[in-house]
Amino acid sequence: MNVKVISCWSQFLQETTQYDQWAFRGQPFANLPLLSSLARRLNQLDGPKENWPMREQRTIRVFKRKAHVHIQDQSALSNTFRCMAIMQHHGAATRLLDFTKSPFVAAFFALESALDDVVVYALNTPALWRRNPAFDLTLTRSAINPRNEENLEKYFLSNQYPIIWFGEPDEMDSRLVAQSGLFVVPGQLHLTIDELLDQYKTDNEPLLVQLILRKQMRGEAMRELYRMNITHASLWPDLDGLATSMNQELEIVWQPLLQATNEKKQKG
Repeated sequence: MNVKVISCWSQFLQETTQYDQWAFRGQPFANLPLLSSLARRLNQLDGPKENWPMREQRTIRVFKRKAHVHIQDQSALSNTFRCMAIMQHHGAATRLLDFTKSPFVAAFFALESALDDVVVYALNTPALWRRNPAFDLTLTRSAINPRNEENLEKYFLSNQYPIIWFGEPDEMDSRLVAQSGLFVVPGQLHLTIDELLDQYKTDNEPLLVQLILRKQMRGEAMRELYRMNITHASLWPDLDGLATSMNQELEIVWQPLLQATNEKKQKG
């Protein structure tokens, strides 16, 4: 995995222009492994890894049995991949990793509550379209498509194949649309995305780049993202998103105004 250090917003803009049509993921801690929330949760709970598939599949079954009282569109529960996407966006730990087609959305997720250096991962999805895992070249992207129930069960929920797939459910919810989102789906929970990508290497073309964003660039970056209308209100188009965006209003709008007022008073 290539690692690059970014010290200012203009450098981030220049760097990300190189990654046309790639996918991005922002994380608030630069040393956090690129694992799904389910893998992190199961690691915390301990227990043998061979039991992970059973534990994952039970959460999906329980969610499907109970979620109908909260979901108006009952067809959403008939497709397991779409159901997992709903679980993911409402706080459940799943094997899905949230990525976005926008490096700026990824930067927002990384920097929004950052206190130290953060990371934005850039995934070379155009290259992955053309590649199959070295251990079995028949496992094309379409052959393992988890939108198909049988494929999801065989290649992903079984937890036996060191593969990855990226894409969206056939029907996307409002958050996924607002965030230009897509999912990366690992075939084995205990392996990081960069470890799974080792199965796809065929030349010197990088499949994953790690951009370390220095903490000193946060203020400038958050102001520029605010100007792009990348806020909680735009990324979570509901009342929760609007309410959370008020925290950004406090920082971006009122703090500079108060600083300017104080400077004016000192000069006067």
